Amino acid sequence: MTEPVVYLRGEFVPSSQARLPIYDAGIVLGATVTEMTRTFGGRLFRLEEHLARLYRSLKYVRFEIGLSREELAGISQRLVEHNLRLVPPGAELGLIHFVTAGEYATYAGGAAAVRASPTACVHTFPLPFALWARKMAEGVHLITPSVRHVPPQCYDPKMKYRSRMHFYLADQEARQADPEAMALLLDLEGNVTETSGANFLLYSGGTLVSPSRRNILPGVSRATTIELAASLGIPFAERDVQVFDCLNADEAFLTSTPYCMLPVTRINGVPIGDGRPGPLFHRLMDAWSGLVGLDVRAQVLTGGTV
Repeated sequence: MTEPVVYLRGEFVPSSQARLPIYDAGIVLGATVTEMTRTFGGRLFRLEEHLARLYRSLKYVRFEIGLSREELAGISQRLVEHNLRLVPPGAELGLIHFVTAGEYATYAGGAAAVRASPTACVHTFPLPFALWARKMAEGVHLITPSVRHVPPQCYDPKMKYRSRMHFYLADQEARQADPEAMALLLDLEGNVTETSGANFLLYSGGTLVSPSRRNILPGVSRATTIELAASLGIPFAERDVQVFDCLNADEAFLTSTPYCMLPVTRINGVPIGDGRPGPLFHRLMDAWSGLVGLDVRAQVLTGGTV
């Protein structure tokens, strides 16, 4: 097959034939849980941890997909092996799992083929390193918008989901102030949470600090960064963090699967530290590179040609 394949509803199909019905609950209600893994040098990184989180989300929303974690891992490996053959040398893949609640009977009306069971899909895409190159080199500008994070009293943020209108609106508001900015959402009490696609960490007084897990999705890249910091002798703490703490930090970072880490150099227009990627960021990126066996920062900066 000369095009990428997708696993959908129990079958491998060409990507051009992968379709969801317009009355799927993922479209009608946003009732979808998801996960993302990536490759390094063509090898999936910490797939087991990502699938473990996916299955925790599935249990929380009571979706039964009829596949064990081991079976889904095998499907994922097979998909990546095929689709990697279709990308240029040096390119990496993002691997997406998503599961919707299935077809929504109310909207489907009298349609004969209504699926009452969840719809599972696995697909890949080439990681677009060029999108993050400038931010890797110069840092990210974060803006705290008026849109607040969905409180944990509504649904637990440890579920990774796609009902993300609040994140979309927050990013739209941030870009009104700076087209290159990203939104860093606060909770209803003014505590820092996360961005639409990344965890936030700060470095202050010799300690790496994370916002409380009460308000965030604890990412696999976040956990990896904390582990690497420990290997460098950097202590870690988790607590409520306010914008005041962020503006007075020595350094700040984003952690996320596609790029591992990005330096945060401004928040609400105020420089963090000296306004440039700091020494701990470079130490942690070196540690990331040693862990995965390639220069992660150079890969982003060069668009994947290293």
